[in-house]
Amino acid sequence: MIERSYDVVVVGAGSGGYASARTARDMGASVALVDHGPLGGLCILRGCMPSKAFIASSDAAYDAREARGLGINAASISPDMPFVAARKRGLVKSFADYRIEGIATFPLYEGNATFLSPAQLRVGGETVLAAKRFIIATGSITTPPAIPGLAEAGFIDSDAVLELERIPKSVIVLGGGYTACELGQFLSRMGARTTIVIRSGHVLSHSDPDVGVALMEAFAEESIEVVAHARLIRVERRGAERVVHVAVDGVEREIAAEEIFLALGRSPNVAGLDLASAGVEHDPTGGIRIDSSLRTSNPNVFAIGDVTGKFLLVHVAIYEGEVAARNAVSDAFENVDYRTVSAHTIFCDPQVARVGKSERTLQRAEIPYVVGRYAFAEHGKAMCLGKTKGFVKIMAEAPGGEILGATVVGAQASELIHEMIVAMHYHATVQAFMRIPHLHPTLAEIWTYPAEECAALLGMREPGDEQIEVATSGTAS
Repeated sequence: MIERSYDVVVVGAGSGGYASARTARDMGASVALVDHGPLGGLCILRGCMPSKAFIASSDAAYDAREARGLGINAASISPDMPFVAARKRGLVKSFADYRIEGIATFPLYEGNATFLSPAQLRVGGETVLAAKRFIIATGSITTPPAIPGLAEAGFIDSDAVLELERIPKSVIVLGGGYTACELGQFLSRMGARTTIVIRSGHVLSHSDPDVGVALMEAFAEESIEVVAHARLIRVERRGAERVVHVAVDGVEREIAAEEIFLALGRSPNVAGLDLASAGVEHDPTGGIRIDSSLRTSNPNVFAIGDVTGKFLLVHVAIYEGEVAARNAVSDAFENVDYRTVSAHTIFCDPQVARVGKSERTLQRAEIPYVVGRYAFAEHGKAMCLGKTKGFVKIMAEAPGGEILGATVVGAQASELIHEMIVAMHYHATVQAFMRIPHLHPTLAEIWTYPAEECAALLGMREPGDEQIEVATSGTAS
């Protein structure tokens, strides 16, 4: 048995784990990384980067088909899936190689990790690592639900979609979250007849209804059918097709397709860790329990990223990794602040992005607010670009006007949201924001309109005007 000791051992060498290790080392700690491989992390190997490479190709195909609206007529559009897959593999390899170069600067122990005690970790069968502090960053895994007949009929998950060399003729997408929307639209734009089956009334069920409905309307324009309020009954294989049996408002229905894409979420990856031996509590479905300083029930063990079940976002994992490392090395109790860090985006078309609180959250918490909205269809630059789907909205605290949240559904949402992230980082009010100069004509200036609307609602009125009614629980102004 080989034994080694370090100040900090990080379990998981993905984006969050690597950020932890790098931060701890920069603070002077001796650090080791543990990973069962393949090296690179979910984002690079099976998540953000390969999916965005795929989506770039399908967006290009769609824009080429739609270019006739700008007076450009393409003779024919024929996606070359083998080329698309090869391009994706090349990009992923370059990203992974770069990350592995960084990982190689640390002592690396490859193998499955198991805690032997609160201060000892076994890697593989021969190595035991002792540490003053551990940081768990093992990420998440896909977990097929117990749907009768699904395993027998066969399906593909997001990992398998990102390895496709051929697009199926038709596909049923089970799920309506960000992965389902992004890759479901990708499959449709690359030639698959696509049906999305969801339990709720709209896709992106955790978002405000107006967001999910707007995206469903865009999907309908592309002939992507969304079957809402569907209860999955069973799945069967019928010849060359897979058939999903659902009940919609009490009426049973069959949906048939060549392939089933299972996109019903991910679960924290704690398999084999034996967290009980480390004195670390976890919820089998909700992830490792942490406090505001990212400590687990064992104060010498921290957890970050997807394994906590909180925010399955790479930039959040990196942020948490850095905070956990600082706390682990310096015995500090720096608390995480998710107010703006939890901002996120979804790379469907139109894109969706949000920072801060949603209207649903504000209403449930009974926080008084006003909301300003503006549609891309009314925005001059969007009209010129032919990108008129969607809207922006800003929620501002009443009566002070501090921006509490912002949402954009539309072209370049993933870029546009950063302006609101910066504004919220500095606790800007809508009154201050509306005075910031914006270049014309740009998509970014669309934010000025909801800001002006909020400011007007919050009191920029003539004396004697009727007092406004702000939105609280169950209402929206």
